[in-house]
Amino acid sequence: MHIDSATSKRNGKTYTRHLLRTSYREKGKVKKRTIANLSHCSDAEINAISLALRHKGDLSSLGQKEAVELQQGRSVGAVATIYQIAKRLGIVLALGSSQEGKLALWQVIARVIAQGSRLSAVRLAMTHAASEVIGLKRGFNEDHLYQNLAWLCDHQTAIEDRLFRQKSAKAKAPLFLYDVTSSYLEGQCNALGAFGYNRDKKRGKQQIVIGLLCDASGEPVSVQAFEGNTQDAATLPAQVDKVARRFGGGPVTFVGDRGMIKGPQIETLENLEWSYITALTKPQIKTLLKDGSLQMSLFDQDLAEVEIKDGARVILRRNPHRLQEIRAHRADKEEAVRHEIDVQNRYLLDHPRAKAETARRKIDAKITQLKLSWLQVVIEDGVLALHTDQEVLEEAQKLDGCYALKTNLPKEQASKGVIHDRYKDLALVEHAFRSCKTGHLEVRPVYVRSEPSTRAHVLVVMLAYKIIRELATCWQAINVTVEEGIHQLTTLCTQTVTMNQGGLAFNTIPKPNTDLAKLIKAAGATMPTAMAERTTRVVTRKSLAKS
Repeated sequence: MHIDSATSKRNGKTYTRHLLRTSYREKGKVKKRTIANLSHCSDAEINAISLALRHKGDLSSLGQKEAVELQQGRSVGAVATIYQIAKRLGIVLALGSSQEGKLALWQVIARVIAQGSRLSAVRLAMTHAASEVIGLKRGFNEDHLYQNLAWLCDHQTAIEDRLFRQKSAKAKAPLFLYDVTSSYLEGQCNALGAFGYNRDKKRGKQQIVIGLLCDASGEPVSVQAFEGNTQDAATLPAQVDKVARRFGGGPVTFVGDRGMIKGPQIETLENLEWSYITALTKPQIKTLLKDGSLQMSLFDQDLAEVEIKDGARVILRRNPHRLQEIRAHRADKEEAVRHEIDVQNRYLLDHPRAKAETARRKIDAKITQLKLSWLQVVIEDGVLALHTDQEVLEEAQKLDGCYALKTNLPKEQASKGVIHDRYKDLALVEHAFRSCKTGHLEVRPVYVRSEPSTRAHVLVVMLAYKIIRELATCWQAINVTVEEGIHQLTTLCTQTVTMNQGGLAFNTIPKPNTDLAKLIKAAGATMPTAMAERTTRVVTRKSLAKS
């Protein structure tokens, strides 16, 4: 009696069948008879049956310690859990079952486990059960992963569309959140790298601009990398086109900040009969106050609403917490100026030949730098003194904590409270940027140069963020951060069992301890008890540099 296994390919798919068969002689010829079809059994069950058949003459030998050799295998806890999360979110299905799709999936999973280059992803695959969990049939190295970035770039539209359809199969998304950030580069050779408005305050470094489109819940829908000198508002037409062609199909509302949705962008959205929610700049608010469209007393209400001349609605509010923050920050800057004046006065006292006019110019430069236009430095009896212009100060303080939201949504479709809440939802996009830029994922450093590779790298980070976001939700109740949880899961390793008689080897997974079991359960995942031995070869082409 033995197990007869065979593999066949049909329509691009691979099928494996396992039959339990026995051999017998009939009229001098050896024939075989099928006893049972075991194709539905798992690899672990097939290995167990094969092991039992090999030792059918003396099953007791399987329990002898000297007949079995145990060895720690690869880490499986993190990979298996993240894979099941990716499957639940539809990422596995969106990437597909091809070799390229599975390599892309590993790039996403590796990004969740530890941020790094394609080389580091290969090194992770050598210590984690990547091939076993994902089902990679062929081996790979870092060159294959760099080539896979080009595949990801070519298929980005299809991948994003599949993910969107899986979540919004029954109804089109009525509202989209959109925001832009930038990420600086260490090198000078990236195809999208350029000098622009650097949000990271890194002078002398090129950057790329990243636009993230999310649904109303803050779930990423699409991401796009732009050249580093692209202005925020210039990135919006591409998003409008995406929504119109790929994600729309009904009334759509775009939510963007004051630097994103301006006059030309509003005109474009209104031509499509779409709605918008944005914020007014301080100069725009002052213009409306000057022409009488708004009154300062409206900001004292909890939430006020005014319809202005162009027919748009303006929702007004003064945030008391923001008011205190702004005034505390202004007081800190004024204190810095006063401290500098004390320093200069002591210098003038200790150096009689020093000129007070020179010291005054230094203080003026600092006042200009800190934008404290209401402060004036005068020289009185050779000593510097600070005066405050109360009228200028009151004008500067007038709009502290005030903001105004503008929308063309009718009242019957959205109340002023709904408009206010939807604009505040932009914080969800900002949270995504923080996670992708400076948190667990950290899009930097960008270890690629070409445009397709850069766009694909940003897509990998977005897909990884979707998993991070889900894990954060799952583990919040047990008070465990994503970083802590993944680190703990990496400690769960397979155990390779080798039979000294016959050389049969298979992988078992020990029962997780209490803490790991809690993490796995909270993530909605399950851990297998056994796993087939990997046959694919994962290697690196580059060795570590010698010190």
